[in-house]
Amino acid sequence: QVQFVESGGGLVQPGGALRLTCQASRSIPSSFIMGWYRQASGKQRERIATITDGDRTDYANSVKGRFTISRDSAKNTVYLQMDSLKPEDTAVYYCNGWDGKGLAPWGQGTQVTVSS
Repeated sequence: QVQFVESGGGLVQPGGALRLTCQASRSIPSSFIMGWYRQASGKQRERIATITDGDRTDYANSVKGRFTISRDSAKNTVYLQMDSLKPEDTAVYYCNGWDGKGLAPWGQGTQVTVSS
């Protein structure tokens, strides 16, 4: 079963940028819709961006226009470019893949903190 490892989080000031990386343990099946999710303290995990094998993307309204999801199939990697970060973007960020039946096991995530 494919597993994902997230990296690239950190502390950034409001208005700043970060790029998150999601590395898969093996080739990501073409049937997978890859997504980035986040979970803020005390809140439910939410899906914020998805990308298909054909590079069709979709975003939650809260990040639309500021975040960009992309994938490099040759490297089994999915990225999340986050610009114009806000304090409300503070959360643990996860990536995962949906194969039409369910999600893969969750990884450890990467912490993003937006604060001055």
